[in-house]
Amino acid sequence: MTIDWQSILFQFLGGLGVFLFSIKFMGDGLQKSADDRLREWLNRFTTNPLMGVLVGIVVTICIQSSSATTVITVGLVSAGFLTLRQAIGVIMGANIGTTITAFIIGINIGIYFYPLLAIGAGMLFFFKKATFQYIGQILFGFGGLFLGLELMSASMQSLHQLADFKSLTLQLSNLPVVGIFLGAIFTLLVQSSTATVGVLQGLYAEHLIGLDSALPILFGENIGTTVTAVLASIGASIYAKRAAAAHVLFNIIGTIIFMLFFTPFMQYVLWISGLFHLEPKMQIAIAHGSFNIINMMIQLPFIGGLAALVTKIVPGRDGNIDVTTKHLDPSFIDSSPAIALGQAKEEVLRMGEHALRGLEETFLYMKTGEATYIPTVLQLEVALNHLDKEITNYLVMVSKQPLSRADSVRHHTLLTNVRDIERIGDHFENILELLQYKDHHEVTLSKSARQDLIGMFSLAIEAVRKSIAALDTASLSLAQEVTELESLIDDMEDKLRQKHIARLNTNECNGAAGIVYTDIVSNLERIGDHAVNIADSILGIRN
Repeated sequence: MTIDWQSILFQFLGGLGVFLFSIKFMGDGLQKSADDRLREWLNRFTTNPLMGVLVGIVVTICIQSSSATTVITVGLVSAGFLTLRQAIGVIMGANIGTTITAFIIGINIGIYFYPLLAIGAGMLFFFKKATFQYIGQILFGFGGLFLGLELMSASMQSLHQLADFKSLTLQLSNLPVVGIFLGAIFTLLVQSSTATVGVLQGLYAEHLIGLDSALPILFGENIGTTVTAVLASIGASIYAKRAAAAHVLFNIIGTIIFMLFFTPFMQYVLWISGLFHLEPKMQIAIAHGSFNIINMMIQLPFIGGLAALVTKIVPGRDGNIDVTTKHLDPSFIDSSPAIALGQAKEEVLRMGEHALRGLEETFLYMKTGEATYIPTVLQLEVALNHLDKEITNYLVMVSKQPLSRADSVRHHTLLTNVRDIERIGDHFENILELLQYKDHHEVTLSKSARQDLIGMFSLAIEAVRKSIAALDTASLSLAQEVTELESLIDDMEDKLRQKHIARLNTNECNGAAGIVYTDIVSNLERIGDHAVNIADSILGIRN
């Protein structure tokens, strides 16, 4: 009997496509229904590695993607919201959370996925409310997941007749390293560990592959899924790269351990399967879940060592920014609002230091063109936004307490200071984007234009530095110096615009360069305005 390879290939690829689309569609629906709470959970509840594991499990179950969880985690590490130890815990939890899909696949729901598709489609087409849309998306994706599996499984049935295929599975059992490699490569190609497990469950359920051949592929799938985190860390901070490296090492170490105890682990899976009379697909799910849970239990006590190892593998320092608040103690709000205001001021000063550093790093990027400054600038801007939110919320709670007239003035001043400092962050981020646009589009500024920007940038940095120092010491003389610097910046803006027009007339500068130049000048002028606002608040208090 001849085998129609075209039909087999087309049906398998079609089923794989339906499966991948459905798992993403369902994950998107789950993620939208959870909204921004996922990132908040990761940020708030990962107080230690064990909590990180639990949160990683929950978040991954919610979005049905360990890759998405690890990408979010890498982003939070890069932004300074999570430490490396916390991130490793989340990654361990994500590996466990992703096994839930394998258990769902292991449940034989027969043809009931067709009604799920119908109900999901009905909710998507006939309901406009967002909640129903999300539920419809989840149900349709869930049904499509099983439809894709059904198509892939049907395409594999003809492979029973191939002697070469049986020979290949025999070789896989004799060469488990090849199975690990195949599992990693397939996962890398389809960018979904769930898809690899689903295909493996189909092969095993059709008796096309034995457990001794399936387990190495399963181990390889765990290694392949780390590629997404590695890609997400490219261009991010060193700390994010270390988190991605920890993900890779965690799964490689786990694979080595389980290969050393391969026979006992396989016997354990067979024993569990016989004890509970498990279907073949559920046997693979048990193996997948057991691998990740046991691997987590083995390595969790050694998170410190794993963190130290990846620090050596990915050496260097890039000044990771600690965005968490240091001084906002809620206990002072009720007991002593005056002390709470003092704590808030300390946090505002930290925020000011971040703004000053962000401005300086942007200046260095403009002068050198070295992209190494970009992640720090972006991280500092994220830190400013976070501190703005936290300090403002703290001051709002303080405002609910009885305050003296002097404390009321201090309270109002701190709120305005926070707003001005946050706006400085917005402006240096705008300048960074303009400089990146210039570099990406090969826009060249003339030598005189660069010198003008360097001069104005230096004045803006000096104004911000002195305004933060004035806020710290309540110095009238420093505050007055800031107002004088701001006047110089305003005068310089007018002169630079006139010089820019002159360069345009002599063709020394083109239109694209002119847009970048004038926008940077405008942002620097606005930074000067916010610096003088801080100085004026000091002058107002002292007067």
